Amino acid sequence: MDQTGSAEWHARMLQAWHLALLRFAVMRDNADRLSVLAIANEMDRLGRPQDTTSDFGFFRRISAEFCAAVLASNDAATHVLRQHLARIDSPRLQRALAAALEIDQCAPAPIKRAVKPAGALWKGLPSRSNMRA
Repeated sequence: MDQTGSAEWHARMLQAWHLALLRFAVMRDNADRLSVLAIANEMDRLGRPQDTTSDFGFFRRISAEFCAAVLASNDAATHVLRQHLARIDSPRLQRALAAALEIDQCAPAPIKRAVKPAGALWKGLPSRSNMRA
């Protein structure tokens, strides 16, 4: 598999994982949870043969935490779900998952810039009277 094919495969697997998480968040069915964990297991193996075990378990760990947090209803679970939402790059998927989880997403606070005095813009530059024509 070439580099482009590998990148596309990883992107498709990541999208499938996110959609499986969304489906579990909506349905909260054990079959959907198992689907999430199966996809996570495949992603952690990164194309290794079936008979080898992988010490890498990021997606399995995150998936298990996410599924447990979806089923729990406390502040710690909400914190885990908010952390997961922050990791998602796609705004559409992020909004859909937040809606399924009934989590309010605040609009990011606008960046406030320091207001500089009017003359500060030209500070340090020579005045026009000193410039030669």
